Amino acid sequence: MARTKQPHLNLAARMGRWSADHWKTATFGWLAFVVVAFGLGGLAGTKTIDPNKPGPGESGRMDRILDAGFKQPAGESVLVQSRSLQATDPVFRAAIEDVVAGVSSVDAVQNVRSPLDAANTRQVSENGRAALVEFEIRGDADKAVDKIDPVLNRVTELQRVHPGFFIGEFGDASSVDAVETAYADDLGKAGLLSLPITLIILVVAFGALVAAGIPLLLALTAVFATFGLVALTSLVLPVAQQAPALVLLIGLAVGVDYSMFYLRREREERAAGRSERAALEAAAATSGRSVLISGLTVMTAMAGMFLTGDEIFASLAVATILVVAIAVLGSLTVLPALLGRLGDKVDRLHVPLVGRLRRGDGEGRLWGTIVDQVMRRPLLSAVLAGGLLVALAIPAFQLRMVTAGPDTFPQSLPVVQTYNRMQQAFPGTALPANVVVKAPDVNAPVMKAAIQRLEERALASGRMNGPITVDVNKDATVANITVPIDGKGTDTVSDASLAALRDEIVPETVGAVPDAESGVTGLTAQWTDLTDEIKSKLPLVFAFVLLFAFVLMLFAFRSLVIAAKAILLNLLSVAAAYGVLVLVFQHGIGKGLLGFSSTAGIDPVIPLLLFVILFGLSLDYHVFILSRIREAFQRGVGSDEAIAYGIRATAGVVTSAAIVMVFVFAIFGTLSMLFFKQFGVGLATAILLDATIVRAVLLPASMKLLGDWNWYLPSWLEWLPRFDLSESETPPETKPTPASA
Repeated sequence: MARTKQPHLNLAARMGRWSADHWKTATFGWLAFVVVAFGLGGLAGTKTIDPNKPGPGESGRMDRILDAGFKQPAGESVLVQSRSLQATDPVFRAAIEDVVAGVSSVDAVQNVRSPLDAANTRQVSENGRAALVEFEIRGDADKAVDKIDPVLNRVTELQRVHPGFFIGEFGDASSVDAVETAYADDLGKAGLLSLPITLIILVVAFGALVAAGIPLLLALTAVFATFGLVALTSLVLPVAQQAPALVLLIGLAVGVDYSMFYLRREREERAAGRSERAALEAAAATSGRSVLISGLTVMTAMAGMFLTGDEIFASLAVATILVVAIAVLGSLTVLPALLGRLGDKVDRLHVPLVGRLRRGDGEGRLWGTIVDQVMRRPLLSAVLAGGLLVALAIPAFQLRMVTAGPDTFPQSLPVVQTYNRMQQAFPGTALPANVVVKAPDVNAPVMKAAIQRLEERALASGRMNGPITVDVNKDATVANITVPIDGKGTDTVSDASLAALRDEIVPETVGAVPDAESGVTGLTAQWTDLTDEIKSKLPLVFAFVLLFAFVLMLFAFRSLVIAAKAILLNLLSVAAAYGVLVLVFQHGIGKGLLGFSSTAGIDPVIPLLLFVILFGLSLDYHVFILSRIREAFQRGVGSDEAIAYGIRATAGVVTSAAIVMVFVFAIFGTLSMLFFKQFGVGLATAILLDATIVRAVLLPASMKLLGDWNWYLPSWLEWLPRFDLSESETPPETKPTPASA
């Protein structure tokens, strides 16, 4: 088909035209890319972050001293507990002996310490009804989780042999194994539930299986390609265990969103009378441009995680940036290729009765009515909507960040049940603090006396328990003093115990010895230091994301007001999401419905992760809606009419895209891990608020109040490049519906 040459096409339009002209190359090239990326990733394997790697702060320094001085293997404990028998009872002793013999027979086990030995009486509880069989896993601690399964299987067998006792295992490797398994199970459940729900919503949105299947297939191929590329990058930057879930979430969200924006615009142009090719090119020049801007904004927001300097956040940044980049690439290439090939056949396989739920013009009846009312009373609407978001955001000032510990994990996990029993029988033993001392000779009289004073002060504090043990390395240069502390590891009681050790007991005892270096580590100390590190980096990340999002919006729309207002509206929706998190996960509202018990606080990863993701995803809708408003305004339509037209024209696709996101994110709120629950509830809440109150009320109300000031650009910024539609790219004029209609 001969076509008139159209100059000044934007990048998205040029990519769409090329893909339509070379549909085989674009389509099969995309499939080849996905298969090769996924295949290479599978062959390379995924290297995950070592959970035993030293972290930030004082605990990190002490862990490095311990690693250098001891090369400590992973420690494990098997709890043997009876409701009525004492450890001295022959039946109880026989059960302990069976456990000792059973775990000793596993090749991966070494240094088994029986509570029946005279030197290990500390391994029997005060009431005599519980005993610990302690041992180590051979080799490096970071490889222990790969060797733990035979030990766990043996302990399970021993429980079956002795049904009158509770026999369970808890330790460094078994806890990591349980958490990794729970994460994997949750991810599988999320994938299993999210796909059919997404397809159903897309079928309702488009009314045809072919049109509904394209966005889902594009999103899935982007996700699988990202899984492969993340595995390859993990050889350089190991992957956090949260990364696969994040790739699935973000991949489905942006992949479906971008495809829907593009596909809906193409169908809208066809309904307006354009030819198949002209409709495709109009969609490429408009929605394609919006996809490109939105994708860049999302990736910029994700890049803010690099500024934390933390390995976990860096790996999450790589994973999310990759999946968004691949989704953008697919939306700008393989999608127009498929649409160019299918033409009107994209509407094939209509689903009966669904058409009655939809409007052919893509405008939402409900949102049209809402926008009419908002435009009539913009000030009242802005005050009410803004007031609601501010009210929801107020609890965010109470947000308390707490690293997830065993008490926040699913209580159905055997390792958590064992931990709970250990905490009751041996307070603080499951998650003790470790006071580390490095000196030229830790066996010197002055150091021994200091360690003795530390033990006395610790027990006298009322926050620590016995038995306190002291291990010295073979060179007598490092001492590891294990101190059981009160609390569950991440609660305020544990924090107070840690503070007493760090601020008073250690500085006044072993810390006062000349030429000695001392500090506190252990899980409570590690979690505290990690939380403090994240808190210290939050302002830097927030500033980076806000600044670059502002600059991108300024370049995209050439308006200071639009850019500033986009930042303000997104901040409101994110703050409201934080407030809802506090209400649910700290005040316990709805915890019975969501199925969790711990209300200690919010995982420290969540606030930062939610901020960068929500800021990026929220701008999806903002860019898409503003682009339609800007198109009408550029054609000379009045400001009020352009606003009403932009909201109406995008209501259907924005609503459908938001419903997909909300349902997919809500699925994560039903999973077992508290991290996923907080993540899912936060994302679902923010997207719901953003797509309704912000986009349908606050956005049009604020634009109505500002009028032509919406497009204000001072003369000294006129040098900014123009990314507007050229005349040759402008879609056919659609008569906007006046706000008063």
